[in-house]
Amino acid sequence: MIRKHFAGIAASALALAISAQAFAGTVTTDGADIVVKTKGGLEVATTDKAFSFKLGGRLQADYGTFDGYYTRNGDTGDAAYFRRAYLELAGVAYTDWAYAVAYDFSENSGNGATNSGNFDEASFSYTGFAPLTIRAGRFDPDFGLEKATSSKWVTALERSAAAETMDWVNTHQDGLGLQVQYLISNWGYASTSVSSKDANDNGGESVKQFNGRVVVAPFAEPGNVLHFGANFAQRDLDDVEGADVRYRSRLGMRGVETNGGNAAGDLGNRTVFAGTSGNGQFWDQDKAFGLEAAFAAGPFSVQGEYFKRKTDSDGDQSDLKGTGYYGQVAYTLTGEARGYKMGKFDAIKPANKEIGAWEVYYRYDSVSVDNDVALTTANFIREGDDVDANVHNLGVNWYANEAVKISGMYTKVKTDKITNLNGDDDGDGFTVRLQYVF
Repeated sequence: MIRKHFAGIAASALALAISAQAFAGTVTTDGADIVVKTKGGLEVATTDKAFSFKLGGRLQADYGTFDGYYTRNGDTGDAAYFRRAYLELAGVAYTDWAYAVAYDFSENSGNGATNSGNFDEASFSYTGFAPLTIRAGRFDPDFGLEKATSSKWVTALERSAAAETMDWVNTHQDGLGLQVQYLISNWGYASTSVSSKDANDNGGESVKQFNGRVVVAPFAEPGNVLHFGANFAQRDLDDVEGADVRYRSRLGMRGVETNGGNAAGDLGNRTVFAGTSGNGQFWDQDKAFGLEAAFAAGPFSVQGEYFKRKTDSDGDQSDLKGTGYYGQVAYTLTGEARGYKMGKFDAIKPANKEIGAWEVYYRYDSVSVDNDVALTTANFIREGDDVDANVHNLGVNWYANEAVKISGMYTKVKTDKITNLNGDDDGDGFTVRLQYVF
């Protein structure tokens, strides 16, 4: 999606080029006429829509402060970091071929061990069988409503705590995949994909993962949404020694552990409800299920998702199981409706250019994981019993215009059967974000 940032530089360069041509001669093309758009970014396309490219991106700068359970000793910690720093290029070639490349310069989406950025997406699609689309390359597989919604327009600053306990379901993890998507008029959507990921078994075979998502939306217009969906994901961990099967979550506070920026470091407490990533343990199938629902009427919206994960043991350790859900309500005080495209919510576009659009929301997260292994680390103490956590999130989003969004979110957590080293089982945090999209 094209947004403002490099657009100003590109537009200036283009204006100079056109001015020069006014004296040097006439600009011509070798085919159809070309249309150049600079509102919200830079887009160049032929009038017959056979060729196009769009240049855009997003920048999200976060600052968070937190205490209690969120730190190992209960003291106040903070973190300042770029949550995302994307440069995106997308377009169409020869009418039926589409491509998308998105690189994240933020270390938060890269390899934390090397402190590098990462290709968030590098894919191409064939659309000649519309309404069926075939996509190949690196991309995040489909799983869930909140994940399907772009990070630019997701309501809360971080996606739900329950979804984070099964983060493998919709990350590419440096692998490649093949996906088939099908759009059924304006009321249904289905996708299925198979991926080859970077972890290998003892024979050198990469982990294979299957994803499927189905959405039915009898009403699918901004301010008039009724949405239901179901999801499934499975990865085969057979013969993969020391696979990462941890059920873990930052419980709404990214700053407790980030890959880059001024993170909390050793002070931050990221919860591991169950599971390990150590050698000497073998696992079989890792499966995840999800249900989703949403409703929107004018400026009001409500949504929720239920998740379940089960990891089968192939060794001496026990099977792992976890469930979780969230419920969220949001209201735009200035009257605008949340955008909606089939299968996901989209941007809120301010009607008043002077005051922008103001949105308030509340989300409740719940996570419960079966556990029979007591564990004491440098940050937390976990009993050998089932572990639970509940998180309250209260926030406000100000859409100053279609490019700038400023957000603030208060988060409160309460845990059971797990504490930090100080014995705290609750904590508070506050995060602010400045977002610029182009």
